[in-house]
Amino acid sequence: MSMRKNFDLSAYLVIGPENTNGRPAARIIAEAVRAGFTFVQIRSKTAEARELIDLTRAAAEIIAAQEKSERVALVVNDRLDVVLAARDAGVKVGGIHVGQSDIPPEICRKYLGADAIVGLSARTSALIDYVRTCDTSCVDYFGAGPLHPTATKPDAGRDAAGHVVTRTIEELAELHRVSPLPVVVGGGVKAADLPALRATGVEGFFVVSTIAGAAHPFAAAEELVHIWRSA
Repeated sequence: MSMRKNFDLSAYLVIGPENTNGRPAARIIAEAVRAGFTFVQIRSKTAEARELIDLTRAAAEIIAAQEKSERVALVVNDRLDVVLAARDAGVKVGGIHVGQSDIPPEICRKYLGADAIVGLSARTSALIDYVRTCDTSCVDYFGAGPLHPTATKPDAGRDAAGHVVTRTIEELAELHRVSPLPVVVGGGVKAADLPALRATGVEGFFVVSTIAGAAHPFAAAEELVHIWRSA
């Protein structure tokens, strides 16, 4: 079955080599997946294509080794070339996540096919109107945020004056209500945020440094999964 039809956004890890305090990203991915994370995105603004392909391969092998290839989705941020090269090399990579200024979703769909997952970071300005009215024919889910200002993506969510625009719980509840697609929310998300975030109805949360920068990534991931599932 195509992962496009049955992916689970509930516990979503975004990770690249620059996020891990010098530790192997593959090891942190393995610990997060073992703890119950359901979605992995490889994202790096500094790594070369070959390093990203290798990390994508390692992530796919980790997911397969835990016998979760049909339950844990794997995508790459922005880099359509990396996804295509990894697939050509036999790597099981489910698709791509793009932002508003990245390669358009319809191009990703054209090259990756009908079974691929294509995620899109929702527009920061006029967020609610955007998700209500935008063309979602090529997109499978929205990423939204930030919930808090975050060092891993300091340029995200700024208004015309350069101020960080964060998302209130009330706004996220409205986003869930009007969105035609499932929504995953991140940006500085911590364990204490999860009960209120779950109550909005959104389908999941995404984190970077809360796990990738944690002293004990498995314990951090396990706590987040437990809180989300019990909220």
